[in-house]
Amino acid sequence: MAKDEVISLPARRVVCSSDESIDINVLACDPQHHNGAVSPPIYQSSLFTFNSYDEMLSRFRGDTDQALYSRVGNPTVRVFEKKIAQLERAEDAIAFSSGMGAISNAILSRVQSGDKILCIKHVYPDTYRFLMGLCRRFSIDVEFVDGSDLDAVEIALVGAKIFYLESPNSWMMEQQHLSAIADLSRAQGVTTIIDNSWASPLFQKPLTLGIDIVLHSASKYISGHSDTVAGVVASSQANMDIIRQQVSPYLGAKLSANEAWLLIRGLRTLKLRMDQHQRSCLAVIEKLQQCPQVSAIYHPAVNSSNYDSLQGYGSLFSFKLTEGLEVANFCNALQIFQLGVSWGGYESLVIPAEAVVNQQAQFNSAKDFGVSCRLIRLYIGLEDVDDLCSDIQQALVAAQAH
Repeated sequence: MAKDEVISLPARRVVCSSDESIDINVLACDPQHHNGAVSPPIYQSSLFTFNSYDEMLSRFRGDTDQALYSRVGNPTVRVFEKKIAQLERAEDAIAFSSGMGAISNAILSRVQSGDKILCIKHVYPDTYRFLMGLCRRFSIDVEFVDGSDLDAVEIALVGAKIFYLESPNSWMMEQQHLSAIADLSRAQGVTTIIDNSWASPLFQKPLTLGIDIVLHSASKYISGHSDTVAGVVASSQANMDIIRQQVSPYLGAKLSANEAWLLIRGLRTLKLRMDQHQRSCLAVIEKLQQCPQVSAIYHPAVNSSNYDSLQGYGSLFSFKLTEGLEVANFCNALQIFQLGVSWGGYESLVIPAEAVVNQQAQFNSAKDFGVSCRLIRLYIGLEDVDDLCSDIQQALVAAQAH
């Protein structure tokens, strides 16, 4: 960006909810476990037995929630689910073996053949492929809309069963006015579902703004260590009962007890990590704004809106190289940033949009996906921020080489 185009970043934002103490208590240790253990036990068991016929019958009638079979519930997994429900201000939550497990369960719990799904543009690529491939295969109509255009949203909501959101969305990091969208959707009987992975449960609580269902790729910030693949959905008890009783037992995307334990461990450092991710990311963006090799930056701190849903910033963002610079040269020159998908762990990552856009060709709709091949996505991890800035600077110089 030219110096006269530099956008001043807002003051660092932090979790400032009056309920912050609730979040901290949820993230803290659990002293009530067996023999005073500060960490919950790992119930590495596929099944759980009953002491009597009546006890078993009571469980199958739904009178109790006693552990039955780990495909439908596990005590360690349940500890994690309850923590997420508390963090998202939900009545219940269900954990899955991947973010796509959470996404597919949430969507398929609300639609059937002949229904219409409305989705924001620039959605997570695998969600895009799920909608364009699997959902359309079962005669479910899918329509995409600019989620920041409320007039367009109101028109497109007509006839929809679901409105699927990400705020900010993937790659372009565009926000949606969640409370306004919730009102418009509710007026037309449309269920709203949002992927809240970018902000984490600490920096955004969509359910408090009227959104119906919130989900996460828990592999990202919630895990925080790049050693777990998981997902989680949180909502009202009624919505969770539909998923728990009618969908999740049959799709089989169950979370293991060991991975649930790792996620609980990750939650304990979530606030510390998110604060550091935020500080480092804003520092990197400030440096990039001074670089003539960068023509645009996509992050809510730069592309600000008047929406008040975010209480802090995640460290995933995109930027565009100026014409004449080589994306491949930039990516190959990086020494600290690693080329890789996903994000949320310690390590900083880079991925070029071209790798993602090319995958959309199977649907003959790369143009509809709407991401420039000159776009590069960075994830700012927990390494020293000065080292990260130096790495980016030398890679920008390398991008000019011919």
